[in-house]
Amino acid sequence: KGKSLIFTAKTRLRKGAVKLRAVDYVEREGYMKGLIKNIIHDPGRGAPLCEVVFHDPYRYKLKKELWVAVEGAHTGQFVYAGAKAQLAVGNVLPVGKMPEGTVISMCEEKAADRGRFARASGTSCMVVGHSDDGRKTRVRLPSGTRKSIPSTCRAIVGIVAGGGRTDKPVLKAGNNFHKYRVKRNSWPKVRGSAMNPVEHPHGGGNHQHVGHPTTVSRAAVPGQKVGLIAARRTGLLRGGQKLKK
Repeated sequence: KGKSLIFTAKTRLRKGAVKLRAVDYVEREGYMKGLIKNIIHDPGRGAPLCEVVFHDPYRYKLKKELWVAVEGAHTGQFVYAGAKAQLAVGNVLPVGKMPEGTVISMCEEKAADRGRFARASGTSCMVVGHSDDGRKTRVRLPSGTRKSIPSTCRAIVGIVAGGGRTDKPVLKAGNNFHKYRVKRNSWPKVRGSAMNPVEHPHGGGNHQHVGHPTTVSRAAVPGQKVGLIAARRTGLLRGGQKLKK
């Protein structure tokens, strides 16, 4: 009896929460110089992390931050964070200060939330445009959607390192086993049609078959809601992609 190990978080070996600096007067008005001490691997994360050390602006001590490493960052590199920082790879500045077309990562969704978008390996956002009053900025997210965020949101200049991770084939189940072992318990997945009717809406039957349409309404009760939930269309995407525009 007792709680099962299946539901415990796989966080024991992880290096810590990955966040930008907590926003303060120095970042709002000027800039802070930090030093990339080293670049480390975080278990369960495809992107490398970098340890950035800043001087505490109020007390004589050093403050360590964990950021997602961008491509081109190296140990011993000075990075600058703040509204007056230069537009250089690895620096952190508000998106309102960046010209259109800047490639950014670790972008905030709301001001001072310390980084939400484009944190996985090889991902990046792009500054698409600014509103006329300078309050909002249009950003293209990694999925391709455009989003307006406040111009005071900060982001790191550059794309996240560790790109091209999905190009290498997995080749064997053991590789997947070790990959998900450190991430979370979401592998292997048993197909619903391979189960019994008591365990899954797709289960049962003398041959493995679903036996009814796999599309299910948005209003379906939990437990019935498996398969293609509230699908507008099913099947292969035929023809050109009209979404790119």
